[in-house]
Amino acid sequence: MTRLIWFIIGGSSLILGTLGIFLPLLPTVPFYLLAAFGFSKSSTKIHSWMLNHRVFGPDIRSWNENRVIHRRAKLMASAGMIGSFMLALAFSVPLKYIAIQIICFAFVARFIWKQKES
Repeated sequence: MTRLIWFIIGGSSLILGTLGIFLPLLPTVPFYLLAAFGFSKSSTKIHSWMLNHRVFGPDIRSWNENRVIHRRAKLMASAGMIGSFMLALAFSVPLKYIAIQIICFAFVARFIWKQKES
């Protein structure tokens, strides 16, 4: 039963992370890290596939092995957050949602930029 829950967490996170590539409000890397963690507890085959993936595998391995986020990933995440914020302003999103977005982005940015980098 526990493996099933971790598999669902991994699969959901992988889907959300993939959607985050196309939707500016969803982060990609945190969902992929959570997916890798979920699959490490439930499916060695999918976990291995994620670790060896040519695009996001190196970032996941760096995090798993050294708790390192590459500067490129930090900059891309920051640019995505700024772009998402600008889109919200451009589409006249209500202020309460922009405030929530700012709070979430502030926590994510603080976490990302406090991590070691290579």
